[in-house]
Amino acid sequence: MDKQHSPGFEALVDEARRNIHEIEAAELPAHLAQRPEAVVIDVREESEYAAGHFTGAEHIGKGVIERDIEIRHPDTDQPLYLYCGGGYRSALAADALQRMGYRNVVSVNGGWRALSELQADA
Repeated sequence: MDKQHSPGFEALVDEARRNIHEIEAAELPAHLAQRPEAVVIDVREESEYAAGHFTGAEHIGKGVIERDIEIRHPDTDQPLYLYCGGGYRSALAADALQRMGYRNVVSVNGGWRALSELQADA
């Protein structure tokens, strides 16, 4: 069941998506195999992360990622793969990190909903 989003939010996400690199959730394992230095970051709320997350993902919530990213990952060239529930919040976070100077930020479209299916099938 897809959650309905407000038109203003969807317009904001659409604008962010024009500025970022995005992959489908099914592509993530291949990307990670090719880039062992990559970090997967779950930008959902802490309670969402606690309920289940992609194996190996660290949590930095959308509400604090801009504040905390430079401390946790100061290398602006390090590949960062961001996901949320479906790909909306991660697109916004990826756009913000790019504006902060991060050059290898990728948003995972489909988010945890798609990633959890991949893990279940593995």
